[in-house]
Parts: sequence; structure tokens; C-alpha cells
Amino acid sequence: MRRADRLFQIIQILRRSTGPTTADALAAELEVSRRTVYRDVADLIGQRVPIAGEPGFGYVLGRDFDMPPLMLTADEIEAAVLGAQWVAGRGDPVLAQAARDLMAKITAAIPERLRPFIAQPSVGTPTNGLHTGDGLHTGDGLDITRTRAWIRSGHKMRIRYRDQDGQETERTIWPVILGYAETVRLLPAWCELRQGFRHFRTDRIVAAEFLDERYGCHPRTLRARWNRHREVQAAPRP
Repeated sequence: MRRADRLFQIIQILRRSTGPTTADALAAELEVSRRTVYRDVADLIGQRVPIAGEPGFGYVLGRDFDMPPLMLTADEIEAAVLGAQWVAGRGDPVLAQAARDLMAKITAAIPERLRPFIAQPSVGTPTNGLHTGDGLHTGDGLDITRTRAWIRSGHKMRIRYRDQDGQETERTIWPVILGYAETVRLLPAWCELRQGFRHFRTDRIVAAEFLDERYGCHPRTLRARWNRHREVQAAPRP
């Protein structure tokens, strides 16, 4: 790794960290010696990068530090390409177009030497039967674009749902997030009928009504409750 790239990577590591990052941790990720890390951090501080800390405690990047938003590495570009390919092939039409627009913006903003990593990436997503050409899964009775808007705004939905045995029920739900598995889309939500979180396959939603009623808490709060529910469900049982 070139030294300039290594200095940039140190900033990236510190920026994504939630607490102090030790020189040992930096050295391990960068595959260099601890002495090299000490020297690089000292050079960054000399260039007025607001890094606080000391050997043995760890380093923290000042919150007010700003960098050009598209100083991307080749690996970061290929990660963006992979994600955009996946969304373009599986998202609803609006999200799929947004993924294509995102890659066009990145292509226009990065240096010429990095553009081959977008035009001829070394990664790719496999094609499968999930995508029907219009952004919807076969059999979905759900407007995915509108569902995403309802998730963001914290509104309820009323759905008619068919279970694996073919039985239909009507549910009023508080949608949390749209999840994309390899063969199906899932809509985790708080179900008023069952008084608990349920995961609904969108291909089993026969019909959906988008209600004007909000569900009484911030979407971020509902997401946190769902995450706690997932943690409890995933915890090993005695």
C-alpha cells in the first residue's frame, strides 16, 4: 500500500470507529508495524488532521473533520458497484433507477484512473428469478415504492395476507423495513392483530391499503424495538 493511501486509510478507520482505536488495531488492519502507525499518525497531526489520543490509549478523529466526499479507494468503488448492481436488479423501479444514477454520479466525480473499476469491475451479482423486469417480484401485491415512503413517515398499512397454507387474514401493521433475501422480499412489521413483530413475505401480500394514520412513535424508535426483538430471538436458549 502506498504511504498516501495508508494515511487516507488511517483517517477512514478512525472515522468509522465509535471509540478510541489503538495503534495495535491500526497496525493489524493496515498490515504494518506499530512504529509505522505512530509515525503516520504524527504526520497526519502535523498536517492539521484533528486526531486526539496517545500511544497506549488510542486515537480519535475530531467530529468536525471533513474530507472530500468521493475520495474513494478501488475497493470502495467496487463495493459501491456491487451494491448498486444488486439494488438495480432487485429494487423497485424508483430505487433501481436511483442505483443507476448513483453510479453515474460516482463515475463523473472520481479520477479517470479509477473509472475502469466501474466499467469493468471484478465483482458482480448473479442473476436469478427474483427480478421480473418491472422492479417487482412475481406475485407481489404491494407497491414497494410507496411502502418505502410509509416506512420513512411512520404510517400504518392494512394488508390482506395469505399464509403458507393458503389462509387469508387482514392485518393492520406498522412497517419497519424492507428486507431483501435471495428469493423473496420480507416486510418486518409490528402486527396489531398478533400484538408482536412479524415478518411478512411480500409475495404473499394479496392487497395493501396505505393508511393516513401514524402509529404513534418515531420510525427510529420502532426500528430500535424491532432490533431488540431480533436480539432476543437470536439469543441462545438455556
